[in-house]
Amino acid sequence: MARKSGETRARAPGRVNWIGEHTDYNGGLVLPAPIDLDTRVRVALRDDRRVTGRSRERPDAAAELDAPPASDWLDYPRGMARALAAAGWLPESGFELHVESDLPQGAGLSSSAALLAASALALLAAAGRHVAPEERPELARLCQRAESEFAGVPCGLMDHYAVLCGRRDSALWLDCATLETRAVELPDSHAILIFDTGVERSLRAGKYAERRAECARALAGAQAALARPLASLSQLAAAELPRLAGALDPVALRRARHVVSENRRVAEFAEAVARGDLAAAGECLFASHESLRDDYQVSCPEADALVADSRALLGCAGARMTGAGFGGCTLHWVDAAHADAFAQALGGRFRARFGRTPRHWRAMPGTPAELSSA
Repeated sequence: MARKSGETRARAPGRVNWIGEHTDYNGGLVLPAPIDLDTRVRVALRDDRRVTGRSRERPDAAAELDAPPASDWLDYPRGMARALAAAGWLPESGFELHVESDLPQGAGLSSSAALLAASALALLAAAGRHVAPEERPELARLCQRAESEFAGVPCGLMDHYAVLCGRRDSALWLDCATLETRAVELPDSHAILIFDTGVERSLRAGKYAERRAECARALAGAQAALARPLASLSQLAAAELPRLAGALDPVALRRARHVVSENRRVAEFAEAVARGDLAAAGECLFASHESLRDDYQVSCPEADALVADSRALLGCAGARMTGAGFGGCTLHWVDAAHADAFAQALGGRFRARFGRTPRHWRAMPGTPAELSSA
């Protein structure tokens, strides 16, 4: 029987992305914030290469550290351990992992990034490796690498950066090309309500990778048409889009238009919040959803209904789908004095349309990933 070390523990939050969707892997702007739903792990290193996982929410799983991906949840911590070892942060060894999570899976609240970040911190602590604050951005990149290269989801950096480097009392304005950040403080007068469409989605199903491929096609076409190098679609100017109408196929043009306009909305949202114009900020959220629905085509009827019905209800400043889409959740920015009545009314309208009551949460600010004692 393999010997194991003493346990180490860590937790990592989910995140809500206020605005800036599908812009992270396009070198653009995002505005995420950690929330008070989290994933908690316990890790013990083994003296062999066996990895075992027990979870309160998922079936138990086991595999050798070096085995190919198995398309189960254990791929994430196994991939994390391999990415850390490849970077020289962690000796290669098997481990035992216990997981509990309050985060709904497949809801667009970054349950996978939370699992990766919590596993990374616990594994490193078990090996005696302390992660300094200035190392967290690089750890976020390693989390992204684990999810992309091992778990098979070609994701951007936003989720991992948000759960490791986010701030408790503000959203994090992040330029994904430069990793420049700043805090965007949001007013206490309004609450964040998260509604679950109940439409489960798996980013491994191919739609996410399909959107990335479409963006790559748009980028190549834009470089050829404009005869200049572009590192990403985010380097396009809005004034250049009409020149691309004849050079790009209609799908590629819509994807490029979403990225350019979404980056503008992130900046406009942050500016509107700073000057106290919550109505203008809320309209940025509604416009983001429309672009995700029409130009990026990642919404679903349930999300569209939740956002559209929000406009008619008292107290809602803005709403949009949040996360990668293809199901998942919607974000509703609501005057705190009307939050309970709003939630009841929106749930009732959804039930009348779809015959079921949607889950919802009032999201509170969370804290970045950390080691824990319990």
